[in-house]
Amino acid sequence: MSNSLQLLWLFVLAIPIACVSWTVTHEEVFKEPRQYCINKSQVSKTLIKRKFFYLFTCEYCFSHYVTFAFLLLTGYQLLLSDWRGYIIAGFSLVWVANVYMSLFGLIRQDIVKEKAEIKKLEDDHNKPTLLD
Repeated sequence: MSNSLQLLWLFVLAIPIACVSWTVTHEEVFKEPRQYCINKSQVSKTLIKRKFFYLFTCEYCFSHYVTFAFLLLTGYQLLLSDWRGYIIAGFSLVWVANVYMSLFGLIRQDIVKEKAEIKKLEDDHNKPTLLD
């Protein structure tokens, strides 16, 4: 595979990795399992259990495991065609996926802020005045 095609794969393959990682660690559909994992990550007696459950609450941590699964699924390698290519691909995919998630988080934060500002303007507009 050419270097330019490998780079294309890097940026495309990072999209589903970011999507899965974000969905599991942030979205409402996984709220109950995530709350369970948060609790277990705080109260479990052993360090291994606490760290295991923490993985499902942190998008950065979880993205490493999602990336590993995608590497197994696709066999994607970056720059080198041996085991080193998998390592380079893995860390590169994690990095790009986390850039995507950071950008997505900023966009969502901006949308929430705009909605709050619009709601405040609407509430101010609908308030009764002394003239009413």
